Amino acid sequence: MATVLQAAASTNREVDAHISHFVQILHRFDVLDASFLPVSGSIQGQTKVVLLESRDRVGGRIHTDYSFGFPVDLGASWLHGVCNENPLAPLIGRLGLPLYRTCEDNSEELLPGGHGLMVRGYLPVMHTLAKGLDIRLGHRVTKIDRRFNGVKVTAENGKTFVADAAIIAVPLGVLKANIIKFEPKLPERKEAAVADIGVGVENKIILHFKNVFWPNVEFLGVVADTSYGCSNFLNLHKAADHPVLVYMPAGRLAKDIEKMSDEAAADFAFTQLKKILPDASPPIQYLVSHWGKDINSLGSYSYDAVGKPHGLYERLRVPVDNLFFAGEATSVLYTGTVHGAFSTGTMAAEDCRMRVLERYGELDIFQPVLDEGSAIPLLISRF
Repeated sequence: MATVLQAAASTNREVDAHISHFVQILHRFDVLDASFLPVSGSIQGQTKVVLLESRDRVGGRIHTDYSFGFPVDLGASWLHGVCNENPLAPLIGRLGLPLYRTCEDNSEELLPGGHGLMVRGYLPVMHTLAKGLDIRLGHRVTKIDRRFNGVKVTAENGKTFVADAAIIAVPLGVLKANIIKFEPKLPERKEAAVADIGVGVENKIILHFKNVFWPNVEFLGVVADTSYGCSNFLNLHKAADHPVLVYMPAGRLAKDIEKMSDEAAADFAFTQLKKILPDASPPIQYLVSHWGKDINSLGSYSYDAVGKPHGLYERLRVPVDNLFFAGEATSVLYTGTVHGAFSTGTMAAEDCRMRVLERYGELDIFQPVLDEGSAIPLLISRF
């Protein structure tokens, strides 16, 4: 009897790549069509998958909101590279989702390729990948016991699960905060990689206006000698025909704004806008993200910290016995992107599948499993 436990990580260059914390349980390596994680999609066959999701929704740092009456992404919103090399591009193309090119030539073309804004948001992609899966919300993993013959996973709600292997893809910020306790501890080289890779914070303050009063450009902004003096607004009216501007603070400024109430944060963004357009009308609605203080993300994306050694992303990706690691922070080439997280999940799934096959041989010997005490192909994930 075999079990695989996976945790899928997050990504996000501009808060770009999010998929939350969940445990995915595979009962048999059979019957899996498109699944929520690249891991699930890679371990195809007759498979039953259960996702234990720490949030009250799927998607993690991919979060499309409809409270304005149309979709806006509080998290990931761009596809960086719509080409054959991008593993997400074919799926987005098959779904017929339009992309808007955000580039210096101010093109208004809705694209089949290039770097594009997800005009209808990322949620349709999440729904497609999650279709047919047994997803259980509110299961935040807090402990992973690595044993010689498997893995035991404990959730915050007290439930436990047993697996033969685990794929860990939680956001780097969560690993840094030691929210998940590993027994025994991870090797020093792995812990050093977690400590040395940087975690950036970028948020969105989305302002919805009654009327459009700004110029027809992709971005509005001001350059100054301090982060508080700078501003950067994405124009969603040009991209998606909605009267919306998105203020995107990053770094220390983003962390300081997270200390404010949502109303104060929206007022701050509007004050920045009035420095560009003194006659600006106040917004009628607003949304504010908090990726830096969200317990399920604790950051937006990973980055190379100054003075740290090379090879940290690969070091974080390397398996530890029957634990496999994935997520944007393990992507050597595509750090901080949705497709970086997706592709490393696929790699980890294949590595994990081969490990289980080496141990058990034919997939036919796998038997259905329940909770602890049964063999469970388990996948823990936070994107």
